[in-house]
Amino acid sequence: MAKTFTEELREAAGDQWDRVINHKFTTELAKGDIDRNVLKKYLIQDHRFLDAFVVLLASAIAKARSLDDRIEGCQFLGLITGKENTYFERSFEVLGCDKEERAKIPDQEVTKGFVNLMREVSSEGTLGEILSVLVVAEWSYLSWGEKVLPITNRDDFLTYEWVDLHSGDYFNGVVAYLRGLLDKEGTLIDDAGKEKCKAAFLRAIQLEEDFFEMAYAA
Repeated sequence: MAKTFTEELREAAGDQWDRVINHKFTTELAKGDIDRNVLKKYLIQDHRFLDAFVVLLASAIAKARSLDDRIEGCQFLGLITGKENTYFERSFEVLGCDKEERAKIPDQEVTKGFVNLMREVSSEGTLGEILSVLVVAEWSYLSWGEKVLPITNRDDFLTYEWVDLHSGDYFNGVVAYLRGLLDKEGTLIDDAGKEKCKAAFLRAIQLEEDFFEMAYAA
């Protein structure tokens, strides 16, 4: 059976995809023995591109080809701005990192890269390019989230809730929805459009790997 467009894109990412979903951050987080300074650094920087991600997802909803294609995206947008954002707020409180402290911490280069990519494709990209970045973000996280779910320690919400947000039936449905939209785009766009999607996909997966590495950098 022929590969879907998203399968082709993941194949184009090669070993880098595997490095992301098998990164030590994911297993240390799930087991609950991740260094709290590493987790703190990761969460502070991850929260920095929440707004750009909301714009990215909203752009996909706006550019989708039908109402049916928009509905699940709207529902997911509610989760991102609700339950996931609440997780950040509770985590910062437990980690003793208030707004004033966070405001003094500069953006890492990879954070700037992520924000720039999201805002760039949101304002100038095609629906396919927007979906390519979204699919990398959510599919890669689902892949590692499902992988570590069986070993996830349930003693501390800081670690297990981040795994739970990126695994399970609902999140599987979100990723299937986003992949389905991108797979459909792959049947409708020309080769030049597919190359743009591939370029966005590969930029995004590089940033995902760089982001995990950033959390451990001195």
